[in-house]
Amino acid sequence: MGTAVGAAALNLAPSLFPPVEAAVATKAEPGDPPFQLSVMLWTFFPDLPFEQRLAKVAEAGYKNVELVGEYSDSNWSEGDFKRANAKRKELDIRFDATAGLKNSLTNPNDRESMLAELRQGLGYMEKLDCPAIIMLSGDIVPGMTVQTQHESCVEGLKRASKLVEGKKINGEPVRLLLETIDPEENPKYFLTSMTEGFEIIKSVNHPQVQMLYDFFHEQIAEGRLIEKLEANIQHVGLVHVADVPGRHEPGTGEINYQNIFRKLAQLKYDRVVAMEFIATTDPVGKLREAAAMARSAAL
Repeated sequence: MGTAVGAAALNLAPSLFPPVEAAVATKAEPGDPPFQLSVMLWTFFPDLPFEQRLAKVAEAGYKNVELVGEYSDSNWSEGDFKRANAKRKELDIRFDATAGLKNSLTNPNDRESMLAELRQGLGYMEKLDCPAIIMLSGDIVPGMTVQTQHESCVEGLKRASKLVEGKKINGEPVRLLLETIDPEENPKYFLTSMTEGFEIIKSVNHPQVQMLYDFFHEQIAEGRLIEKLEANIQHVGLVHVADVPGRHEPGTGEINYQNIFRKLAQLKYDRVVAMEFIATTDPVGKLREAAAMARSAAL
């Protein structure tokens, strides 16, 4: 997930796959890949009202949407929650994950504030039937050793895991998903390495605490995408998709997403793959093409 919305796309890319008219199933059906497809909403249709954004996602054929705390930043009223839920149910969409916590895992002095913020976030998630939340490490703490900050992330997630222990939303276990961000996008951010991220998750050792594998960030930070995916697939709870450079749709840059989608299917990854790219043109069409690529490669 990006920490800031990227600039508008400047270059047009040729269509790689024909449009997909069929909806992207929330649950795998015969002929579908094992994973589900989703759209991270901050990168799409930002100028439209919320309910219209959901309608555009449905038009593109997706059944899952991810949020970045739009509900809290906008100070939604109870009526806003009711309208959002009515619209997603009308469109047969679910909110599979959210984000937006501001407090740090890296700084132990922020821990109690982080836990209080997570408790509040869980309340929003229950209102939206959203079972997962993305957790950010926070920025580097000046004067604090790397090891101390690493251990603070572990301890913070252990404490957070107690808040979701055995908890379900809409029948699904609540999950905490730790994300890296590459040092070019945010040079102050602590957790830039998937290798270290997986070490943290293994130390936490809780089934409801997993990694968000963002291929865009990791390609910029360290590369070796498939090697780390294969070695740690059991710890991956969510995948984010955008190409490098530019954070555009798969096929516009240097990441071989056909190989990645194929590998996810081979590894029987059955959670969510979320599109988090800035379309070079025609967002609905590019979302359809990305879904077609994922299906074709996975099958």
